[in-house]
Amino acid sequence: MNNVKIVKVGGGVVEDKDTLNTLLDDFASIAGNKILVHGGGRAADKMLNRLGVEIKKVDGRRITDEATIEVVTMVYAGLVNKNIVAQLQKRSVNALGFTGADLNIIRSVKRPVKDIDYGFVGDVASVQTDVLYSLIEQGAVPVVSPITHDGNGLLLNTNADTIASELARALVHDCNVTLIYCFEKPGVMLNPNDESTVIPTLTYDEFKEYQESGVINEGMIPKLDNGFDALRLGVASVFITNTAGLKKGGGTRLILK
Repeated sequence: MNNVKIVKVGGGVVEDKDTLNTLLDDFASIAGNKILVHGGGRAADKMLNRLGVEIKKVDGRRITDEATIEVVTMVYAGLVNKNIVAQLQKRSVNALGFTGADLNIIRSVKRPVKDIDYGFVGDVASVQTDVLYSLIEQGAVPVVSPITHDGNGLLLNTNADTIASELARALVHDCNVTLIYCFEKPGVMLNPNDESTVIPTLTYDEFKEYQESGVINEGMIPKLDNGFDALRLGVASVFITNTAGLKKGGGTRLILK
């Protein structure tokens, strides 16, 4: 069984030139099979502002109306994705950029309206791994943007953390998968302003306790939810770290118990 590392890089890393260069240097140095999943929310916000499209969010989650899906597709699948692909090619990594619609890799369903109408936001319904696995075996390095489709011609904005987790879970049948969430901080921290408080290992019960006490909050919660879900479904290892941890190891390792 082949080993595959899936690295999800957050928007804060993607949108800072120096940090992105460091990340791509370290990603390029990873031996063996690998996939990069990226966000780009801050870049999308900048473009929305430039085009005069209102930014709508509820509790930090984007409302993706018709104008917004056009812009985020342009930014995520175009500018951000192809910049990463070009920078990896510069580093002799044979990268290939994807949305979920390409080769029907990730199909989603439009999120149903409950208390909030999120608009053109997709929840992952299925992941097709055969073509993806074949490309990886041939030495290609997929770079996946957070745009999926519903099979009926509709593009959907989809959470990049979830995409990374779903790809990892789908590949466990053929591969030994390591999932790494790489963002600005060195790991999950007891004090977000003190990097010496990184939690080296985190169980699910500890996560829920920290969440209830408010130590873990906001954007870290979906990362951890997705990470623990991946472990339950057979992903070998899940780490949360920054670019330094990607190369040297470290950060926070998730364990079920």
